[in-house]
Parts: sequence; C-alpha cells; structure tokens
Amino acid sequence: MLTVDCADVTSIQNELVVYVADKVEAIPTLKNHQFTLSTLDDEIIDVELVISAIKEYFDFINEGSNFAVISNKEIIHIKSVTGEVLQRESEPQQSQLFSCTHCGFVTQYQVELNVHMRMHYL
Repeated sequence: MLTVDCADVTSIQNELVVYVADKVEAIPTLKNHQFTLSTLDDEIIDVELVISAIKEYFDFINEGSNFAVISNKEIIHIKSVTGEVLQRESEPQQSQLFSCTHCGFVTQYQVELNVHMRMHYL
C-alpha cells in the first residue's frame, strides 16, 4: 500500500486520485489531504509508475514545473517548488465523498456507502 500526501494540492486531490488509480490499476482510498493506493491481492505497487502518473497529470494541467514529487519509502509527497498551495481560479463546490474502508469503493452518498458496507457482511 502506498500513501500519497496531497497537502499542497488539495483543490485537485479528487481528480488526481482518479487519474493515478486508473493509470496504475490500484484501489484508491481517500483521506484528509492524502490518498492511499492498494491492490486486491496485496501486490507491491510500482512507486516509479505512481510518480510518473502524478507528474503526467501535473503536466496535463500545466503545473508540472511548479510541483515536485518526492518518494520516501511507502509515502509519496507532492510539494510546491515555490511554497504556494495550488488553488483553482473558480473552485467548484466540492461534494463530500465517502469511501469504503474494506475495498476503496467511493460514492457521494452516505446511504449508498452504508448499503455497500452491508454487502461485505453477507
């Protein structure tokens, strides 16, 4: 399991986690200012592939030269080179997302998560 620290880029954390998880074929779990990536069969996730996907996303949004991606064992930090936190010009209202602690399933609705969680105990 890898943890990606997004403290400097929380305004794009949701988009970033979707992009990176899709690129590395991992299950994401959202947390405050960070997300974790894991696999169903507990395979080791290639850190270099995750770093490459993060850099690719930053290049896509034209922020590649403003952020450094630093690996420290099982934690990857995304740090601002200039010391400024990434802010969106017109930040859309962020909806709260709920994540399953068992498998990483993500939804916008608490009720849907509750139903999903019950399925793990059938």
